Amino acid sequence: MKILYGVQGTGNGHIARARAMCSAFKQRGIAIDFLFSGREANKYFAMDPFGDYQLCRGLTFTADKGKVSYFKTVMSNNLSCFWREVTQLDLSEYDLILNDFEPVSAWAAKRQGKTVISISHQNAFRYSVPLRGASWIDKCVIRYFAPSRRNIGLHWHHFDQPILPPIVHTQPEEVESDTSVLVYLPFENIDDISDLLLRFSNQAFICFHPHIIEPTQIENIHFNPLSFDKFHHYLNRCSGIIANGGFELPSEALTLGKKLLLKPLGGQFEQLSNVATLEQLGLASSMEHLDASVVRRWLDETPGERVVYPDVAGAITDWILNKEWDNTEQLRQQLWGKVDFPSYVINV
Repeated sequence: MKILYGVQGTGNGHIARARAMCSAFKQRGIAIDFLFSGREANKYFAMDPFGDYQLCRGLTFTADKGKVSYFKTVMSNNLSCFWREVTQLDLSEYDLILNDFEPVSAWAAKRQGKTVISISHQNAFRYSVPLRGASWIDKCVIRYFAPSRRNIGLHWHHFDQPILPPIVHTQPEEVESDTSVLVYLPFENIDDISDLLLRFSNQAFICFHPHIIEPTQIENIHFNPLSFDKFHHYLNRCSGIIANGGFELPSEALTLGKKLLLKPLGGQFEQLSNVATLEQLGLASSMEHLDASVVRRWLDETPGERVVYPDVAGAITDWILNKEWDNTEQLRQQLWGKVDFPSYVINV
C-alpha cells in the first residue's frame, strides 16, 4: 500500500503529529511520502525524518500582534496558485491519502477520487466538544478547508464523542525538572514578551521565538531561535510553560506533567476553544492578554501532574494497515481505556 501524507505546515503542532506518525510507520517497516504546505520553504526545520518530502504553497493564515489578521490573511493567500497546485498534483501512484488539515492533497484527492483519511485536532470540532468564538465561516473552514469522508478527531478528553486522544511524540521515561519556565509565544511581539518577563527578575525564562536569529540573554530571559532538539531539551526540564493556545504543545506538556499558562491567539476560535477546554478540565490557567498579574499568580501555583496518554500514533497506524477504515469504535474504546487523568481533573 503506497501512502501520501499531506500535512499543514502553518503550525509546528501538525508537523509534530506527522513526526510521530512517521515514526510509527517506520517501526512497522512502511515507508510513506509526505507533502507539506502553508509555510515558506526556508522556515521548515528538523525535517530529516520525512525524507524527500514535497512542498506546496497551499493556504495559510496571518497573525499580527497576537491576533489573526483577516486582511493580511486574504492578502497573503493566492487562490489561483492554490488551485493550480491542486490540479497539478498527481496522486495516481497512491492507494491512500492521509491528511492533517492540508488542503492541496485533500482537494486533489477529492478531484481524483482517492480515499482520504483525515487525522487532526480540527476534526474534533465536527462533534459536540467545547467551542468558543466560532463563526459560521470557521465551521465551514473545518468542513471544507481539507475535505474528507473519513475523519478522525483528536482531543484531550473524549466528551462522549467518537474522537481519539492526542498524538504525542514526546514521551520520555523520566521527566527532569528545574525552576525555569519555557515560553513559546510565536504570534506575540518579541518586545511585548520582553516587557512582561523582565518584571520577574528572580525567575529564569527560556523563550523560543521565530524572530530570534541567534541565542541571546537579556537579564533573566534566554532567547533562542526555533530548534526542535533544543526546545524539547528545555521542555523536558522546565517547571512550567507559557504558550499560545495550540494543541500539540499543551498535549506534550500534559504528558510531561508541566503546569500551563495559555494566552489564546485572538480571533482564532480553535485556540479560544482549546484554552477554554483545558480550563474546564482543570489542566491549565489562561490570560486574555500578556498580563503580569496573571503570570505572578501562576508562578506561585503548585506543579502539575502527568496525564498518561497511550501510543495513539501506533494504534492509528495499525488500524490504517488493517484497513478497518469505516469502524473506529473499537479503536476509540481501546485508547481511552488507557488514559489516566490526575485526580484533580474535573469530570466533564
